[in-house]
Amino acid sequence: MALTTATIAAELEAASKVGDPKADELVSDLIDNKEIDGVNALFRTIGTLKPGMDMSDLPVRLAEFLKEAAAPPPDWSEADVKAAEGFFAHHHGEVSMLQGTVGLIGTYLSPTGAFTLRSTGRLGGVDGPGRRLSQSSRLFIDMGNKNALRDGTLAANVTKVRLVHASVRQLHKKSGEWDYAKWGEPVSQKYTTGAACVFSTQILQAMDRLGIDVSKDDAKGFMCSWHYVNHYLGTPDKWLLPKDPDLVAALWNQERDKEWKKTDDGVFMTKQAVDFYRQFYPGPTHDAFIAMVRHALSDKYADMAGLPRGVLDAAAKPLAAGNDLVSGIGGRVLGGGAKKVTGVNPYKEIVGVASKGFNQIQKFALTHDQDDQPQMHQELHDNR
Repeated sequence: MALTTATIAAELEAASKVGDPKADELVSDLIDNKEIDGVNALFRTIGTLKPGMDMSDLPVRLAEFLKEAAAPPPDWSEADVKAAEGFFAHHHGEVSMLQGTVGLIGTYLSPTGAFTLRSTGRLGGVDGPGRRLSQSSRLFIDMGNKNALRDGTLAANVTKVRLVHASVRQLHKKSGEWDYAKWGEPVSQKYTTGAACVFSTQILQAMDRLGIDVSKDDAKGFMCSWHYVNHYLGTPDKWLLPKDPDLVAALWNQERDKEWKKTDDGVFMTKQAVDFYRQFYPGPTHDAFIAMVRHALSDKYADMAGLPRGVLDAAAKPLAAGNDLVSGIGGRVLGGGAKKVTGVNPYKEIVGVASKGFNQIQKFALTHDQDDQPQMHQELHDNR
């Protein structure tokens, strides 16, 4: 049964104490037997995941897990697939960019989420922003790729992320240092579905703030895609993100301010991300880019994250400043030749140009260390 406003508080409390027992059992055994690196290598050979596929070449434990994990959501239909494909046909580039900025920063506003990421070795270290974007970009890109919802490629990559989450849980458990009374279960079902809300309904709200028109049918399609992803992340049916965008928005608006807080961990992670983006959007271009992200989040949540106020925020005439900076983005990121734009919403123009430049960031994140697949951890390194 899907979440409803009447049951949300009790269900969230319960979900905060639940991990993913089947994935956790498999990954715990893999860690104990020092098999994580070998399974990570196998990840590169598993490009699709469909019921009935031949897995005879895989280790028996992993094959059995994947066979069970291949089942689609119980209420999944062709209409859901078409709705999701319709959304991405119209918005893939811009929404991928917003998920990789607004979405990732939104996850840092969860105190538990920020603490977990910062204390989980390679995802919290100096190269953390690139790795986090690498782990996420494969998912964001695949969501909108042709046939990804039909041929099992999205299911395969989300299931790999599911196992990454299990590795984080098990390493924290084995460390003996995780405060379960304070934090609940690491990467709990509450956090997983909460993150799905950030990457779905929070992104739809960001698109609205930026002046991007999303039809009701497309909004439904986007929510269908995250219902699908939430399922393959190992979330039990009763906690799956509903397909109804209005219901999810109501749930999220009701709970967000209870869940999002300003923390040192969240500010630290956000600063890492901002500095990482600066490599690709230098100088005033970076100011315009961050101003767009701030506006998409709203000042309230941007301040919680510690996002700096950029040129557009401080300018007395943001339209004029925005036009100059959009021209800068075009010249620096797209190789010159961009024309100065005019209109009533500079942020909408920035999205269009910046999303093209963000493609280069995603490519870098996916290829700079030849790590283009989700990867589990064999050890936990605390970089706090």
